[in-house]
Amino acid sequence: MTDPLNAELLGIALEAARQAGELLRDGRPADLGVAATKSSPIDVVTEMDIAAEKLITGHLGAHRPDDAVLGEEGASSPGTTGVRWIVDPLDGTVNYLYGLPSWAVSIAAEYHGETVVGVVAVPMRGETYHAVLGGGAWLAGGGPLRCRAAAPLDQALVATGFNYVQSVRAHQADVAQRLIPQVRDIRRGGSAAVDLCDVAAGRLDGYYERGLHPWDLAAGDLIAREAGALTGGRPGQPPSGELAVAATPAVFGPLQGLLDEAGAWHD
Repeated sequence: MTDPLNAELLGIALEAARQAGELLRDGRPADLGVAATKSSPIDVVTEMDIAAEKLITGHLGAHRPDDAVLGEEGASSPGTTGVRWIVDPLDGTVNYLYGLPSWAVSIAAEYHGETVVGVVAVPMRGETYHAVLGGGAWLAGGGPLRCRAAAPLDQALVATGFNYVQSVRAHQADVAQRLIPQVRDIRRGGSAAVDLCDVAAGRLDGYYERGLHPWDLAAGDLIAREAGALTGGRPGQPPSGELAVAATPAVFGPLQGLLDEAGAWHD
């Protein structure tokens, strides 16, 4: 992949994320309506979520009409260029509905199956994170990102998330209960993309979650790795819907091992 293509994809993703973030931030109605439900009444799809994805895919199509697209809200199209965009127009929907600030627009670009560009915009923080494979991770206007320095697991601040299926949530609560005595503390932010960027920015020592989709992970995973964090799934495997783990190099191995021992990847 050439540097000019890197730069082109990054520029397109940054602009699409900016526009979608402004739409979501400034256009959020006071009586926000629900367009549909997903796996349970807790997990909702809002009208703004769908509108943001249409804006993003429209922007991508206008600039690179022959690329493939995979979007959370149903946007899916094949491509002929080797580039595929992976779009989560609103990660942290429940936070958005409740007026909490931890929600994000996440856009990644793959080239022949490898994630090469990631952008996560967090409008209510006024922050945009981005990374290019091999080029480091950056906070727009704030310089390069680095994960926290080495610290043992018992001094680690770790974030997680919970599935919307009740039986899975119950098991995840059991895993968290086993983990809590082993770490400094646990946080539940409500957005995988934001949590991964907080690992990159040194605000968290680690993060794990079960049940994520490619659009939840793609951009944030690249940003965390380019900031020096390690990411994976079960030992020896990449992050997946079974398990996604991101942490500082000192915390990653012990955390991943504890999660595997606790069966964090299954009921």
